[in-house]
Amino acid sequence: MALLSYFKAEPTEYILAYRNGQVFQRGSGRTFWYWAPSASIVLIPISTVDTPFVFNETTSDFQAITLQGQITYRISQPETIAALLNFTIHPRTRKYQSEDPAKLDQRIVNVIQMRTRGELRQMDLETALRSSEPLARTVLEQLRQEEPLQALGIECLSLFFTSIRATPEITKALEADYREALQKRADQAIYSRRADAVEQERKIKQNELATEILLEQNRQELIHLEGENERRKAELAAEALRLQLAPYREVDPRLLLALSMRDFANNSKKIGNLTITSEILEQLFNGRS
Repeated sequence: MALLSYFKAEPTEYILAYRNGQVFQRGSGRTFWYWAPSASIVLIPISTVDTPFVFNETTSDFQAITLQGQITYRISQPETIAALLNFTIHPRTRKYQSEDPAKLDQRIVNVIQMRTRGELRQMDLETALRSSEPLARTVLEQLRQEEPLQALGIECLSLFFTSIRATPEITKALEADYREALQKRADQAIYSRRADAVEQERKIKQNELATEILLEQNRQELIHLEGENERRKAELAAEALRLQLAPYREVDPRLLLALSMRDFANNSKKIGNLTITSEILEQLFNGRS
């Protein structure tokens, strides 16, 4: 092994290099030579880390659910966490010499589960299944104020619950209830449409009947009016005829007969046959008496 070695860090890696217990290099993306026998290098990743998680919890109505999601965080204070956890690496292999870095994700997930449990104690099953987004916002706000995470210099950036599921048996029961509710709503919609159709049909028939009644009433009024008009015409015609014949009442029948004969004579061309018997003349002359 070379005694004098060269180390090059990435921009997303924060380096604390120690020699004989004293820091001789610190910062992100550092490159340097070091004396291998006496040097110790601490590497803290400062890029964002996406950590998926799955855990089981219980709602306020004692129903088991499974929550699946992802937390995104970053180490904002690398020297703070370096003083609490061992991030020392082997310079050549860059492998951590302790399990502390590997356990960091689980520590954060444990805090998430603890805060989530506190929120779920206030929710029943159906509320929890519908509350992935508000639950994630509430838990994330609590994580940002969590003292153990702040003490480690960890900043939580985002939290998502991608899935909240009940047990298969409860899921089937909820699906059955939901299907039943949907069927009832569909049936109610059908009944409502039928009732509306019947009501519309009733209104249409009622309007048609009212129209027919109105037409009949108008027809009766028209017939009555026509009868009145005809009666009035007859009365006026009779009155006119009476007035026309009134002057002839005082005239001698023989004169009327003479006038009639004169009219017959004047219109003889229009008359085909005319027979005047003695009996007719007798009746005409005697009709006056």
